Amino acid sequence: MKIFTTVLIFLAVALIVFNITLLDFSEPLKGNSGVALIGVGASFCAILILLIFRISKKIEEKMNDNI
Repeated sequence: MKIFTTVLIFLAVALIVFNITLLDFSEPLKGNSGVALIGVGASFCAILILLIFRISKKIEEKMNDNI
């Protein structure tokens, strides 16, 4: 599961980098730049969710080891 979440995190980072290249910083909310901004936000959310999932799995493993 750790490898799977790591791969997904790297894909999300790659999407952030790609979408930042599409941003027009003079008008960030018009046209394709708005879509790219939404993509960056969604990728950040995906990374946060994956990190929370990974931390919850570590906590679950520690709880099972103590029983």
